[in-house]
Amino acid sequence: MTNLRGLTLKQLRALEATARHGSLSAAARELCVSPPAITAQLKSLESLAKTALFERSDGTLEPTPAGQVLIDVARDMERLLDHTRSRLMALKNGAAGVIVLAAVSTAKYIVPHVVSRFEAEYPGIRIKLVVGNRQEIHRGLQANEYDVLISGRPPVHIPIDCEYLCEHPHILIACPESKLARLVIVRPDDLMGQRFLCREQGSGTRLLMDGFLAGLSAPYDLDLTEMDSNETIKQSVMAGIGIAVISAHTCLSELGERRLVALPIEGFPIVRQWQLINRSDCEISPAAQVFKKFVLERREALFPVATSVF
Repeated sequence: MTNLRGLTLKQLRALEATARHGSLSAAARELCVSPPAITAQLKSLESLAKTALFERSDGTLEPTPAGQVLIDVARDMERLLDHTRSRLMALKNGAAGVIVLAAVSTAKYIVPHVVSRFEAEYPGIRIKLVVGNRQEIHRGLQANEYDVLISGRPPVHIPIDCEYLCEHPHILIACPESKLARLVIVRPDDLMGQRFLCREQGSGTRLLMDGFLAGLSAPYDLDLTEMDSNETIKQSVMAGIGIAVISAHTCLSELGERRLVALPIEGFPIVRQWQLINRSDCEISPAAQVFKKFVLERREALFPVATSVF
């Protein structure tokens, strides 16, 4: 039984060059070795294959059927190596690879569009998107689980590089049929008796809402109802269950279609910023560098202007 486990690239290259030139000396010149070295490689290959690989015809070497099989293997190997070299070069240059992109949950309404645009331009790079609340995402960044992060308020306990993307306004929303929606100006006293629908502790939006409520001039007995997602909050506000502080980017379509309204109240919108973040104490991959450059050069086109709908 033929065992080719000891087969080497040197043997295959000697075989292929000899077949192409028809002589040992020409193959030796191409491979920059001596003719005896070519002969030794061919003999060792014939020993592995347990059959002759060439026969002489009119003074030239012609491959046997077994020799032609191994010549095809040699050419397949060279093509595979060329492809592998190209892939490695693409990885080195950032044109291929996998990027782990993290985003806080409010960013999930805009980040998929960014990912789609990027992958269309760089099909060799795949993005794995991870979404969570602010605390979860910052814990992952501290554990070095992500290449880059799109977030609002950056973490203060981790060394980071931080780049501005766009303004990130937060608004107080209500159902268009509510009494509050009919007011020209909403005053703090008008919020008495209102149910506030809010995200869980640790959410960036919750921090903004708590800060707003803490800044009211008089103490209020507030009715707070926690919900697990911005989508649930939006649907509940549209149903008239309560009001909510929310990222304007999460409800652009509902505001534009008047299924939700932004209440005119002093202190709103609360404008923060979307940031593109990565750890400054860890070198990011070439693919992640390509992504950062892509996003920063196109940020005005990639990120919607939320203030146009309120």
